[in-house]
Amino acid sequence: MNTVELIRKKRENFSLSEEEFRWMISGYVQGVIPDYQMSSFLMACYFRGMSEEETLTFTRLMLHSGEVIDLSEIPGMKVDKHSTGGVGDKVSLILAPIVAACGVPVPMISGRGLGHTGGTLDKLESIPGFRTNLSITEYKKVIKAIGLVMIGQTAEIAPADKKMYALRDVTATVECIPLIAGSIMSKKLAEGIDALVLDVKTGRGAFMQTYESSLELAQTLIRVGNGFGKETVAFITDMSQPLGIAIGNWLEVVESVECLCGLRGNSDHSSDLMEVTSVLAGAMLMLGKRAKTIDEGIALAKQSIKDGSAYRKFLDLVRTQGGDVSALENLERYPLSKHSIEIKASEDGYIAEIDSLELGLTGIELGAGRARIDDVIDPKAGIVLKKKVGDAVETNDTVAIFYTDKETALHAAKERIAKAFRIQSVPLKKKPMIVSYIDKSGVREWKK
Repeated sequence: MNTVELIRKKRENFSLSEEEFRWMISGYVQGVIPDYQMSSFLMACYFRGMSEEETLTFTRLMLHSGEVIDLSEIPGMKVDKHSTGGVGDKVSLILAPIVAACGVPVPMISGRGLGHTGGTLDKLESIPGFRTNLSITEYKKVIKAIGLVMIGQTAEIAPADKKMYALRDVTATVECIPLIAGSIMSKKLAEGIDALVLDVKTGRGAFMQTYESSLELAQTLIRVGNGFGKETVAFITDMSQPLGIAIGNWLEVVESVECLCGLRGNSDHSSDLMEVTSVLAGAMLMLGKRAKTIDEGIALAKQSIKDGSAYRKFLDLVRTQGGDVSALENLERYPLSKHSIEIKASEDGYIAEIDSLELGLTGIELGAGRARIDDVIDPKAGIVLKKKVGDAVETNDTVAIFYTDKETALHAAKERIAKAFRIQSVPLKKKPMIVSYIDKSGVREWKK
């Protein structure tokens, strides 16, 4: 086969056969097809899409480009969660320990930051010593020991996705439903799960910014998951403003620890974060056969915060994967950024909008994300919100603080963050965090 001809074929909106997809994927993994040709192919897929059959074929070939892990020796239903990504989304750091503390094993293979959204691995690696690069043998050993493991892709797990994931991040080919589906599901199906809960974001800070595109992605992922024999459900959740208060890797770890300790999330600015976390945990506990309903699972999840078992499980995870637990027990000892700048409200009124996308992109400039594949992340960098949508403000109230070591980023960041906050004179009605629930039987509006 000829790579250029296959790029042209997809560009002209023809469907590719399984053999043609195999040629592209295996050639890229083996280094025969260079980045520049795969970039062109991904862009053709971005504009032309894939049929349902192509999407299933693409996912299956990505999955079987590496090893599929067998966790049948681990008792119980193994359940994972995946988010399509949003600004300030640190749900996995809180959710996984909650679910594991309630008795459902959670094998989680996560990714790094993608586009303007942060990555679970980058957050975990901001904890001194934390290892995300475990071997498959270590992966199995950890989940067997503590019922929870959180790692990145190994060389054996969906290697095609690992290469393609980094390339999509820097070639503006992230927001493509078949590519997202193939990337997510190839990793999730490879990790040894029995069931999967999906958190599909919608709004300005999400990759899928409209409800319609978020619903299409959720339904595609559910079809793929169930097509591979894994019970899969999804929630569409709001990402019209950042989730919680923190944007940036260590800053998000701090917020997660405070939520796990019960210090945040009841009636403060982390309440949206904990609402989403509790509902997703409830669904995971239901699929894991620890609860009969999502509501019953939510009650169990909240109890694990109250009795401290979720926080202890997170410490177990950090300790078992080589992290320094004392960094979590003494959050104030972590190194500080050279610069911390407050952003002030320009007028009296109410916060009407916080542009999540703009804050996510600004976070990259501060050092919290990557503009290029080889960029090194500064774990300290990021933004902390002091006001959220609906809050009353007076002129010169602090609405956010940003942190960075990059002096060259200060002026632009200050302007961009200030412009991300829109203030109006009348109060705003808050949007529901959970918009819809989708399973194989259809779509339902979520009632709180």
